[in-house]
Amino acid sequence: MNDITTFVFDVDGVLTDSSVFVTNEGEILRTMNIRDGYAMKAAVESGYNVCIISGGSNEGVRVRLRNLGINDIHLGTPDKVATFAEYTKTYNIQPEQVLYMGDDIPDYHVMKLVGLPTCPQDASPEIKNICRYISHVNGGKGAARDVIEQVMKVQGKWMEHFNGKHD
Repeated sequence: MNDITTFVFDVDGVLTDSSVFVTNEGEILRTMNIRDGYAMKAAVESGYNVCIISGGSNEGVRVRLRNLGINDIHLGTPDKVATFAEYTKTYNIQPEQVLYMGDDIPDYHVMKLVGLPTCPQDASPEIKNICRYISHVNGGKGAARDVIEQVMKVQGKWMEHFNGKHD
């Protein structure tokens, strides 16, 4: 965790609990955990790279993440490995500096490339088998907060970030 400079997250099953609500008009709604958002914003403000790579595509999700200060948001991504390679090349990030949190088969191949593959407690067995850390909480219930907080604490940046800041 000492070498992590970058967090990459999937959306569905990681930042959400995998549930979707479908309106009568066919709009798909998701819920996201406020504490995950708080931690992602803290990571951005502390100088970490935060990137979203998701196969799903929902403009409401994009708006929410932009409001947290996240600029690298790749939604509707058919090839996560190619998107990851382009992202790390653009910012000159070494794969071993990356913590990636995914939960299901579409994350598998990109997770094999990073320094710290992680997942929520309720991830698929195939993903759990390749992870170096499995969060004690489920996706959409604070799993992103868990890994961000742990990395920032190990690096001495967690409470340092909050000194003098208020909600």
